[in-house]
Amino acid sequence: MLIRNATLPDGHQRDIRVRGESIVEVGRDLDASDQHVIEATGKRLFPGMIDAHVHFRQPGYPHKETWESGSRSAAAGGVTTVVDQPNTDPPTVDGEAFDQKAEFAADSVVDWGINGGVTADWIPNVLLRRRLFALGEVFLADSTGDMGIEADLFADALEAAADNDVPVTVHAEDADYFNDDARARDDADAWSAFRTAKAEEKAVERACSVAKEHDTTIHIAHTSTPEGVDIASEAGMTTEVTPHHLLLSRRDLSELGTFGRMNPPLRREKRRQKLYERVVDGTVDMIATDHAPHTREEKDASIWDAPSGVPGVETVLPLLLAEARDPDSGLTYERVRDLTARNPADVFDIPQKGAIEAGKDADLVLVDTTETSEISGETLHSKCNWTPFEGREAVFPEWTMVRGTVVYERGDALEAADSTAQEDVFYDHQGENVRGADGERLE
Repeated sequence: MLIRNATLPDGHQRDIRVRGESIVEVGRDLDASDQHVIEATGKRLFPGMIDAHVHFRQPGYPHKETWESGSRSAAAGGVTTVVDQPNTDPPTVDGEAFDQKAEFAADSVVDWGINGGVTADWIPNVLLRRRLFALGEVFLADSTGDMGIEADLFADALEAAADNDVPVTVHAEDADYFNDDARARDDADAWSAFRTAKAEEKAVERACSVAKEHDTTIHIAHTSTPEGVDIASEAGMTTEVTPHHLLLSRRDLSELGTFGRMNPPLRREKRRQKLYERVVDGTVDMIATDHAPHTREEKDASIWDAPSGVPGVETVLPLLLAEARDPDSGLTYERVRDLTARNPADVFDIPQKGAIEAGKDADLVLVDTTETSEISGETLHSKCNWTPFEGREAVFPEWTMVRGTVVYERGDALEAADSTAQEDVFYDHQGENVRGADGERLE
């Protein structure tokens, strides 16, 4: 297969030859004889996004999301690798739970990783023998799944992970700094007032300190404050920012209501702007969604009863591409590439992913950045069928390829070639564990 005249994120126009599952050649005017040719003139080609933080809800909560529905949503948004978090039912804290989740992951159309969880009941000597993507998110305060742990257990987990060469990701909030006075309120902003910015700042500070004491590094998940980013960066740790913390703030809560409740919560607009600056200038290492779907019925509750979390795996790359269209945003297509593909591959040591280079997996996304469309929850592919980004402009993929196989084509992009095409098309494909054979035990 030859993808001809594609514009790469750096603006250079190149041909890309794909053979089997890999990119074998990138250059100009490559020979197209005896090859299937995909014409990409005027379009941009990106490496598939690696979303290092999703909650696909299986096992335990398939009414919220399944590996099939979540991975289709990922593919439709240009995400070609997802990393699932451990707070399912049962939680992924032992070998049996890992194996069970890996069986569900066999339904994924995109590649995947599975993180292992840390609780008082975890079995590290068994869990760490599985092909884990990482350990975490290790919860330093309770979130969905009640997996918050004490400081001593966190230190033990760092040592065990280091001994097994497994990365560690951290959900950093310190409940000692939650504002209990906010519990007297019932407005949508009460959750942000309760789980304070200071709670994140102090937790990041402590987590980084413990990591340095044990001569290891950690990755801070869904960092929502510029202070948290700065502390982690200065300590030599890495960070991710979600699209909702990047693009939404507490001033959006009057419209979002309880559909804007997540952990950590939305912050004030000035903090959001400063966080955006750190995404643009390179201080933040990556974007990850914390895709955490719940049904409309579940979210339509009081601010204290609604579950925390919002979907995002299908809209993250389209939103970032729309931002990069605006020269005033400061966000470039190259920076989007780094935030979504190159940096996650580097941080989590996935050498076969993250770039459009010979020898890499052919995980590719073709987009027409001259065209935008409005986001609508009803047309997304997640089971929850809603989004906090309703009505926002986005640049959705024309097609998504995983290891040389096109797994998704957008319906309206197909119409030009096939007048009968009406709906998005997903193709049969089985994603693989990026750490090795599905569920295989390490010897």
